[in-house]
Amino acid sequence: MARPFTNVLLKGLSGVPAFCSSRSLTGSFYHNGVKYSTSIPNDPDTHEDFRPTNKLEGSGLSLKDVVEQDVKDNPIMLYMKGVPDFPQCGFSSLAVRVLKQYNFPLSARNILEDPELKTAVKAFSNWPTFPQIFIKGEFIGGSDIILNLHQNGELKEKLKDIVARKEESA
Repeated sequence: MARPFTNVLLKGLSGVPAFCSSRSLTGSFYHNGVKYSTSIPNDPDTHEDFRPTNKLEGSGLSLKDVVEQDVKDNPIMLYMKGVPDFPQCGFSSLAVRVLKQYNFPLSARNILEDPELKTAVKAFSNWPTFPQIFIKGEFIGGSDIILNLHQNGELKEKLKDIVARKEESA
């Protein structure tokens, strides 16, 4: 008896579009029936200890500085829609899959969380679309370029000294 009830319950929930969706809905998404959120609403009923804070406020850092620091400090920096474990567009997903072929930890920022960051990255690279990939401080391009570099062997060559540095530090 419990089995049919579970089936009815799941069928009922699966009819709700948000329940089945894996698309981003204002900073949150559903995956396998679990809701994940990448941001916390600024609800006036939320105690101030739990309200989101902007770490850049009062730090003296501009978003341009943040992007410059990201690109400088991370051998591979990816500005994408979503996060590497859950890309929010096909192009970002393709870039992640190609880069993961080389077994590196990826440094990435989700540009969907902050429209101002998105604008700052576009201004920094002078490139209008996402994802944007930087390797050793150099702007490489988007997913189509990284795929082409992978297919013709140039990406392996670009990443060669990063692999050596990773093995030396291990």
